[in-house]
Amino acid sequence: MPGPDDGHRPAGGAVSRPAPPVAFRQFVVKLHSRCDLACDHCYVYTTTDQRWRSLPRSMPDRVLDWTAKRIGEHVRAHRLDRVDVILHGGEPLLAGAARIERAVGAIRQDAAPVPVRVTVQTNGTRLDEAFLRLFDRLGIRVSVSLDGDRAAHDRHRRGPDGRGSHDRVEAALRRLTRKYQHLFNGLLCTVDLRNDPVSTYRSLLAHRPPAVDFLLPHGTWSTPPPGRPADPRQAPYAQWLIAVFDEWYHTPGQRTRIRLFDEIIQVLLGGTSRLAGVGTSPVAVVVVQTDGAIEMDDTLGAAYTSAARTGLHVARDSFDVALDLPAIRGQQSGVDGLCPTCRACELRRVCGGGLRTHRYRAGNGFDNPSVYCADLYTLIGHIRRTVRRDVAALRAASR
Repeated sequence: MPGPDDGHRPAGGAVSRPAPPVAFRQFVVKLHSRCDLACDHCYVYTTTDQRWRSLPRSMPDRVLDWTAKRIGEHVRAHRLDRVDVILHGGEPLLAGAARIERAVGAIRQDAAPVPVRVTVQTNGTRLDEAFLRLFDRLGIRVSVSLDGDRAAHDRHRRGPDGRGSHDRVEAALRRLTRKYQHLFNGLLCTVDLRNDPVSTYRSLLAHRPPAVDFLLPHGTWSTPPPGRPADPRQAPYAQWLIAVFDEWYHTPGQRTRIRLFDEIIQVLLGGTSRLAGVGTSPVAVVVVQTDGAIEMDDTLGAAYTSAARTGLHVARDSFDVALDLPAIRGQQSGVDGLCPTCRACELRRVCGGGLRTHRYRAGNGFDNPSVYCADLYTLIGHIRRTVRRDVAALRAASR
């Protein structure tokens, strides 16, 4: 059994020729640019990038058709065996059942015979029986945003009238898990240091999610995330996540996957990560906005206006043109794409510099460690010590 990465790998070495670009395998399709909630931690509406105001509310039919055509073209050009499509927003359910069905049908038709795995990311407030029947018929999996119990969730996820959304989301999750558990893809929870970590985790478990994503609030060195001190000796987000990790890891018969922890362990044991912000695997995701603009990860809007822009459009540009852009090549360059501080770090292969958005600092762009550097280092170090201990115990027992 391979042991956890000990970090003792050379930081430098001969400069190699750039590797060929890695095809996109995940397409985030922005079906609707508005939302029926007014969450105060949303990276789409509360950060410096306010371009959403000028976007079409719903993706027009012609843009849907262009997007489907480009996905099919990319699938064939790279001989892909499967792709993932995430229906996103805003709130994608605002696009309505007919537009969702049209989008899924067009994409699958143009990608055929290659299978297309479709997931919808929703705040849950509109997830009624009619949508669930549609998703069941189309084989669309459902991810729901939930920040914990009522107090934790309603602190941020409120409607324009100030009313919390927790009760509506809970009702939607009951509908989902009562008859459509097979569609349940998981929960997304944004970390708030004011919430008790173990209580938050247990409240999520009550819905029997197959997976949980704990998300760090989006911030940069120029606009630090809430509660993230400048002192690198302090790691409050790591301590929050470590409390959840210990509960999750040491509980017999784990009841859910936590992707952040799973992917860190995977890389520690010599594998690769499929999660953005962990490891150095090439970024293979691209975004299509409601107006047809081809963009990079839209969380980059938390850094500065238009940080995600490529200048490309599905009406005239293939996704291969995006693959040749220097910014996307940089996101696929592994350790070589990290700043000198990260390249010299013993945990560089596991951390991968964290999410690119969180590296931004006005003046030198993304050529920095993550604003969460201290937290990532502390969290990964804790997981590495835990895994090392168990690997050593397994090896001793097998002798």
